Amino acid sequence: MVDAGADYRSAGFGQGLAPGARPALLMIDFARAYFAAGSPLYAGVEAVRDEAAAVLAAARALAVPVLHTRVEYEPGGANGGVFYRKIAALRVFDRGSPLGDFEPPLHPVPGEAVITKQYPSAFFGTDLDARLRALGIDTLVICGLSTSGCVRASAVDAICCGYVPLVVEDGVGDRLDSVHAANLFDLKAKTAEIMPAAEIIAYFEGLAARKA
Repeated sequence: MVDAGADYRSAGFGQGLAPGARPALLMIDFARAYFAAGSPLYAGVEAVRDEAAAVLAAARALAVPVLHTRVEYEPGGANGGVFYRKIAALRVFDRGSPLGDFEPPLHPVPGEAVITKQYPSAFFGTDLDARLRALGIDTLVICGLSTSGCVRASAVDAICCGYVPLVVEDGVGDRLDSVHAANLFDLKAKTAEIMPAAEIIAYFEGLAARKA
């Protein structure tokens, strides 16, 4: 059996990226649609929600900038283009749907940016890059849903824009464990660093201690 990790490393994939000194936390699409029974997007990711909440609490306590994304479409999806036609379940994000609301306890608080998007990447068609540059951010910590969709797309665009993407291993999730694992493998090889929530929190704490 081929050792996939060894095969990729021997080809030069997976070079380490050092986290920077100015991180921000990006909370991607923590909508009720992924947690509500009966929702077509229900993904069984309650444990992910809890780990992401711990990272969010640490960021807030340690003055790490926090940004949230949400998805909203005009009824009928006129602003969703071909993507809206590809995935029928995106109708749960039509304006006014309660499934588009933030999942407790991950609501934004005053002072935290909320970016509304229509496509997988948090960067595409939004002002996220401009906001991060205005803050002097060099590293983007990513929690959210789903690993194979909006998390991956956002991490790819983050590295393309010059940010070090740190994907929180247990703070992102997908409806199938196999899909989640495959996408984390590929992200680690090509696009991002993959770190558990505990290490991310320790990273935030270390930066705060140095500032103090």
